[in-house]
Amino acid sequence: MKIKQTKEITEKTPLLFLAGPMFLEMFLSILLNNVDTLMLSHYSENAVGAVGNANQVMNLLILMFGIIATATSVVVAQYLGAKRYEEMNKIYTLVLMVNLVFGLALSTLLVLVKKPCMGLLRVSGEMMPDALAYIDLVGGFLFLQACFSVMNQILRCNGYTKVGMYISLIVNVVNIIGNYLFLYGPLEYLNLGVRGVALSTVAARVIALAVAIIVFYKYGIGRFSLKLLRPFPGKLLLQMVKIGLPSAGESMSYNLYQLVLLSFVNSMGNDAVNARVYCQSLISFANVFSNSVAMSTQIITGHLVGAGNEDGAYRRVWSSIRLSLPITIGLSTVNWILCPYTLRLFTSNERIIQLAFWVMLVDIVLEVGRCMNMTFVCSLKASGDYVFPLLVGLCTMWGIGVTAGYGMGILAGLGVAGVYIGTASDECIRGLIVMGRWRSGKWRGKAIVQKKTPEAGDT
Repeated sequence: MKIKQTKEITEKTPLLFLAGPMFLEMFLSILLNNVDTLMLSHYSENAVGAVGNANQVMNLLILMFGIIATATSVVVAQYLGAKRYEEMNKIYTLVLMVNLVFGLALSTLLVLVKKPCMGLLRVSGEMMPDALAYIDLVGGFLFLQACFSVMNQILRCNGYTKVGMYISLIVNVVNIIGNYLFLYGPLEYLNLGVRGVALSTVAARVIALAVAIIVFYKYGIGRFSLKLLRPFPGKLLLQMVKIGLPSAGESMSYNLYQLVLLSFVNSMGNDAVNARVYCQSLISFANVFSNSVAMSTQIITGHLVGAGNEDGAYRRVWSSIRLSLPITIGLSTVNWILCPYTLRLFTSNERIIQLAFWVMLVDIVLEVGRCMNMTFVCSLKASGDYVFPLLVGLCTMWGIGVTAGYGMGILAGLGVAGVYIGTASDECIRGLIVMGRWRSGKWRGKAIVQKKTPEAGDT
C-alpha cells in the first residue's frame, strides 16, 4: 500500500494552521493539570505538594519516552517532506512498539523505586503517603503516555494537529468528572482522595490513546503490523536513537536539573513547595503560546529541510520568533499583574501568595529566554543538528542554573524567587547561544533524509 501525505506542509503553510490547534491542545492539557491542583487544594494542601513532587519524577520518565517521540517528529516530518511514503508504515510500527516496551519497563521500575525517589527529594512525612499512592497508579500506567506521545507526533507531522486538541478536551472532561466523583461527589465515601485523582488520570490516558489510534486508522494515515519489522529494522532504530538520545538527553538533563532545584525548595518548607506548585500552574499558561509556535515551527522546518528547502526553513524560524517573543512577554507580564488574585483560586495562605508574587515577577525574564530556547532548539533538532543543543544545555543548566539557583535561593536567602533567578539566568544565556547557532547556518547540510528523486512512471 502506498501511503500518501494527506495534508501537505510547505513554506507557505500558515503557522496558525498547526500552531492554533496545538495551542488549544496544550492549553486544555494545562487546564487539566490546573483543575487537578485546584480540586486538590480545596481537599488538602499537603496533597497538592505530594502530587507535585510525584509528577516531577514522572515527568522525568515521560521525557525519557521522548527519545523515540522526538525522533519520530524529526524522521516522520523529513520523510514526508522528501515524499518517501513507502517507508512510513515500518516507521510507525517501529516507534510504537519500541515505546510500548520501553514504557512498560520504566513504569515497573518507577513503582519499585518510588520510595527512595521521594526520599531523595526530601518529601516531608505529611506528603509522603499521598505521593507514593499517586505514583503506584499513575506511574504504574505511565506506558500509556509513552504510546500516546508517539501517536500524537505521528498525527501532528501528518497535519492532523486538531486531533490533539479534541483529545485534550475529552481528557479534561473525563478527568474533571472523575476528580469530582472521588473528592466531592457520590464516590467521596470511598475516601480515596489522591488515589481517586490518580484513577481519573489513568482513565483519561486510556481514552486518549484509544482515540489517537482510531483516528490514525480512520483517516488512512497508515497501519501497524509486526510483519513490517521482519527483518528487524535495526539500522533505522539506531538512526532514530542517535537523533532522539541527544534531544531526550537535553530534556532529561533539564528535568534532573529541576529535581535538584526542587530539592532546594523542599528544604525551605511546605509553604515554599506549594508556592512553587501554584506558580508552575500559572506559568504554564504564559508559555503555552510560545511552546505551540515552537513545536509547529519544528514540524514545518522538518518538512522544508526534508524537501531540500533550507533557505525557506531559515526564514520561517525568524518569522516565528518575531511573532512569539512579544506575545510571550505580554502574557507573562499580565500573569504577574493578576497573580495576587489568581493565586487565591488555589489558596488563602498569605505567606504562599507573597512568595509566589516574587516568583511570578522573575518569570517575566525567564519566559524571554525560554521562548528563544524552545523556538531555536526545536528548529535545530528538526534540521538534524541535534547534538549542539544538548551540549549547550548541559553547560548552562548545571554551570549556571544550579549554581545561581543555590547561591541566590539559599546562600543569599531569596528563597523560591532566588531559585527561579538561577533558572532565568540559564534560559536567557542558553537562548542567546542557540539563536546564534541558527543565525550562523552551521545546521545546514545535516538532514537525515534526501528528497526522493522521481522515477520514470511516477505520478
